[in-house]
Amino acid sequence: MSQFLVIKDTTKINEIDSTLGKTPIKHYTEFINNNIFKTINRVSSSEDYLGRFYGEFMSYSGGDGQTLGIVLTPRHITDLFCELVDIKPDDRVLDPCCGTAGFLISSMHHMIDQTDDEREIEDIRKNRLFGNEIQSYMFTIATTNMIIRGDGKSNLENHDFLKENPNKLQLKQCTVGMMNPPYSQGSSKNKDLYEIAFTEHLLNSLVEGGRAAVIIPQSSVTGKTKAEREIKENILKHHTLEGVITLNKDTFYGVGVNPCIAIFTAGIPHREKKLCKFINFEEDGYKVSKHIGLVETTSAKDKKQHLLDVWFDRIESQTKFCVETTIEADDEWLHSFYYFNDEIPSEEDFRNTIADYLTFEVNMITHGRGYLFGLEDEKKKI
Repeated sequence: MSQFLVIKDTTKINEIDSTLGKTPIKHYTEFINNNIFKTINRVSSSEDYLGRFYGEFMSYSGGDGQTLGIVLTPRHITDLFCELVDIKPDDRVLDPCCGTAGFLISSMHHMIDQTDDEREIEDIRKNRLFGNEIQSYMFTIATTNMIIRGDGKSNLENHDFLKENPNKLQLKQCTVGMMNPPYSQGSSKNKDLYEIAFTEHLLNSLVEGGRAAVIIPQSSVTGKTKAEREIKENILKHHTLEGVITLNKDTFYGVGVNPCIAIFTAGIPHREKKLCKFINFEEDGYKVSKHIGLVETTSAKDKKQHLLDVWFDRIESQTKFCVETTIEADDEWLHSFYYFNDEIPSEEDFRNTIADYLTFEVNMITHGRGYLFGLEDEKKKI
């Protein structure tokens, strides 16, 4: 409540304005109620409205939390998480870096969508959604978000997840973990802040057999530092990597992060011959529109359905989309690392390649670089 005291303590907005005929705070509250709140309650949606407001407001403020590693997750990604882990009404969901509660809102929406039992719906709202958020102002947005959605707020805590004992968190009996950890905060002096370190801490906090999905920079799964490689190795000793999905480079438009989704099974050591899926989902049907940002195109739903069909083995896929392979801890856990082009070139491919080469050769010769093709030697002979 301390975050909202500015509303009560600001005299200007609590005095009647002669033009409005009421206090500015009453005018504003009526506008919010009629134009936003009633719409949120009327439409059954997993949209994180307050998260969108926050992101929009911050874009005008000269800073958007990126110095703290805060990158809010788009709705189409939070919904995709729920589908990739096949969330069910009886799951218990933990998001230890919940931000504005986008993952928890999507989870609640998907869980409630699968049941008509009012008692089960009430149980989902109050007892099956758990979150941690270290930033007090983000925690305020998250709790407000959950209040708007119908409680669930009692299971959100304003704590530092990394200081929580994983064994204690396991007592919550969470079966699903979702996370978008702070980015680019780790260093040789503070190894616990690497994104892959957050991932390990989450896996240690779930029950055995729990499903976890995290969205992290691609560099986190390549193991660019010794510390990250050691964490990857330790993860495989205690947990199972199911696969990694390379995402659209514009998923976090304007931030400059190349993200991927890594999916794990907690508490079960990774088998040596376990086949993991590595998927290239850069073409996801979302495009950047000028002055708007990332927008959904008509192909997005079909592309997502194809991804889910491949992930759940409903259809086979070409290796340029999905590679299934065993892994090592020091591998780069990305599709680009395991993929090789196994398609036989066509006659048209051959012709195009020859044409490209001849164009290149003529261009070099006309620019005085014929020596690259031995033409200077011929001149000397003449």
